[in-house]
Amino acid sequence: MIERFPEHWWALILGGSSGFGLAAAAKLAAYGMNVALVHRDRRGAMPRIEPAFEKLRSTGVSVRTWNADALDAAARESILDELTDALGEHGRVRVLLHSIAFGNLKPLARVERARGDDALYAIAAELGVEQEVLSRKIGELFELGLDVLFPLVQGPPRASAALLEEEDFARTIHAMGTSLLEWTRSLTSRALFHGDARVFGLTSEGNEVAWRGYAAVSAAKAALEALARSLAVELAPFGIRTNVVQPGITDTPALRAIPGAAQLRASARLRNPFRRLTTPEDVANVLCLLATDEAAWINGAVIRVDGGERISGASW
Repeated sequence: MIERFPEHWWALILGGSSGFGLAAAAKLAAYGMNVALVHRDRRGAMPRIEPAFEKLRSTGVSVRTWNADALDAAARESILDELTDALGEHGRVRVLLHSIAFGNLKPLARVERARGDDALYAIAAELGVEQEVLSRKIGELFELGLDVLFPLVQGPPRASAALLEEEDFARTIHAMGTSLLEWTRSLTSRALFHGDARVFGLTSEGNEVAWRGYAAVSAAKAALEALARSLAVELAPFGIRTNVVQPGITDTPALRAIPGAAQLRASARLRNPFRRLTTPEDVANVLCLLATDEAAWINGAVIRVDGGERISGASW
């Protein structure tokens, strides 16, 4: 049973308007932790986002939000100036969560034929039907919930023939990986961290498994994990614990942006011993546990939160 957090504890969440960031904010706020959320959304999205922020405020904790570019140095320092005022004399940041999902999803190479085309051709020929008709019917059945058909489902049409370039890698690695260092160092230099603080990054199975269009994000996750290991060692004298959480496939806005997201979801449901996807709340529950005093000796770890999805060797 988690006890209510002290009233002077704060969580600073980068990418806090949806997905894992918002779920973590809700969980931590439910246990009394004040939350500061940095997000970057269009003005038209705010009518959808503001009710979620109001729900956080209804828990009775302090809530501060900034619709700003977390990757901009000037914006970061301005936010931390305001956060310093909000913390007051006794407030400190117990949790820093890096949940920025801003990466390039271009492929490395052009592929004219989908991997399932040969199988579709063979099945259509055997059944004596046109491949286009068979493909359409398989797609319909897949949408009705027949996950097992995912290898034969045609992926979404590609909007652009552009391939990943060096600049795409650089931007993605910074946004989803190394930008954690800038925020961590700024908080440390300003002495805003609690004496037993927790820094969290988020990775994915794509850190080891290659998905088409995911190369730049995969590189960013690898960089994030390497950075977190170094932070875990070098910031330990400051009382800062750094860990990375690896959720299973989760139906978030970030996942939906990945080409073939429907196939990824289907594959995950088939592999997962519990036959369901991970939810943002599953991950928020673990982050909340890791924010407790009892988790102080967990440092430099990559923690899977996936119900056993990653280690499941087959679909049953």
